[in-house]
Amino acid sequence: MIHVRTRFDRPASDVVERLGAFSSATIHEAQGRKGALSHRLKPLHPGMSFCGPAFTVKAQPGDNIMVQVAISYAQPGDVVIVEAGELEQSGSFGEVLATACQSKGLAAFVTDSGVRDSAEIIGLGFPVFSGSVCIEGTVKETLGPVNFPITIGGQTVNPGDILKGDADGIVVIRPDEAEDVIRACKAREDHEAEIMAQHRAGGKTVIELHGLAEKLKAKGLLVED
Repeated sequence: MIHVRTRFDRPASDVVERLGAFSSATIHEAQGRKGALSHRLKPLHPGMSFCGPAFTVKAQPGDNIMVQVAISYAQPGDVVIVEAGELEQSGSFGEVLATACQSKGLAAFVTDSGVRDSAEIIGLGFPVFSGSVCIEGTVKETLGPVNFPITIGGQTVNPGDILKGDADGIVVIRPDEAEDVIRACKAREDHEAEIMAQHRAGGKTVIELHGLAEKLKAKGLLVED
């Protein structure tokens, strides 16, 4: 059995760069409200953000040996993302490994388990998203697959899928849908910019600008005279 796949298709860097210009929420809405990972997976600091191809890891809960293996093989720009059983009482990643990731030029680290050394990682400025923060360390015993499909945050993530993370959360984009998603994101941002400009100008209500009048009428909304 091969534990580590080192070859998989990564999206073009310009596609990742263009997707990275949009927020996770915009991407989620623009691609039909799909791809959002669980709200549990949040950045250690709200200023952290990333966009890059998934370098997937399945680790035994409470064990980070495959996390270290994955970091060793990941390439600059990759997002190491770890399915680890959503074990909150586990600090599977800390300042030392964050330094290793940053030194290699990785884009981010994501785990559904816990991390520690949070203040030090925030000081480094390396994007880390996790399900918890916990001081308890892990063992290094059990082998597992790297760059096979994983299930994390309620979503299937394949190696090479594009991940965008920011203060609101993480969304996964399939590479073969990326160009359509980029166009939809741009259209959505242009529309929202126009709506916000009209809000600033005044003269119309939220109901009018957001096209809610007919829907509210159909639902029988009654407003006191």
